[in-house]
Amino acid sequence: MLLLISIISFLVIHATPNSFFGAGELNPNMTKESIAKLKAVYGLDRSLLQQYFDWMKNIATLNFGISFVSGEDVSSEILKRLPVTLWMNVITIIAVFILSLYLGIRAALNYEKRSDYVIRQLSLFSFSMPSFYLALLFIIFLSIKLSLFPIAGLHSIETKEGFANIVDMAWHLILPIGVMIFTGLGSMIIYIRSLTLEILKSDYYYFARSRRVSKKELLHYYLLPNLMPPIITLLGLSLPGLIGGSVILESIFGIEGMGQLFYLSALSRDYPIIMGILMITALLTLLGNMLADLILFKLNPYIQRA
Repeated sequence: MLLLISIISFLVIHATPNSFFGAGELNPNMTKESIAKLKAVYGLDRSLLQQYFDWMKNIATLNFGISFVSGEDVSSEILKRLPVTLWMNVITIIAVFILSLYLGIRAALNYEKRSDYVIRQLSLFSFSMPSFYLALLFIIFLSIKLSLFPIAGLHSIETKEGFANIVDMAWHLILPIGVMIFTGLGSMIIYIRSLTLEILKSDYYYFARSRRVSKKELLHYYLLPNLMPPIITLLGLSLPGLIGGSVILESIFGIEGMGQLFYLSALSRDYPIIMGILMITALLTLLGNMLADLILFKLNPYIQRA
């Protein structure tokens, strides 16, 4: 799968119009010989097939090349920004899982009641809300008008160290993570609610209620064990969307993460960084799906028997 992703990504990136040397070709002070030498330095004068094989050889040694823009090592540039993006997505996944599980089950247990109606409206509003629009609303009302949170960036102007620096960074990440959590809740709540309603209508649930099993036991032994496998699967499949959404939010909030680096590199046609981020994102997504499969293996006894 990773090999197939690398082939498609490589072809798509090199098929895009213009290139990093497009501005130099329009510059009258840049001669054709100078541009040809630059292309030779970065290996862009070779055929696409040869460029791909050279690139794959370097990736095998975790060498993603040199950035066209900064001239620095791509791996070091990505590693500087990767932790922020990872923390944002991990916190979002955990929060979405806990909140959607609680709200979805509560809506199903109170079917056609007021709480069910409120939760359904909230989930539909979340599902239809674009993340970039909600981010702008948060900035306007919570940052500019009410001055509750910083507008952008990861750190305040005053330099802080130790625990104070961590608190300051967390304070700057509240708005972007809040946007990611809210926009990720909608589909999960709807999905969990529908699954819970199916379980509530099942024969084994009716049989358990007829034996006067307590509500706590119904939740722990009948609802949750049957809800977990499909929810874990859906969370694993939602990883690419979360990572892709961070590209927009990091650019809006000025967060120096992997998403913002990808956006800036795409504007400047910095191929090494674009390809490096695509491969790391693909690897993280595949690892996330593999982790979801391992969790399913532990949760579902039928998979273990097979």
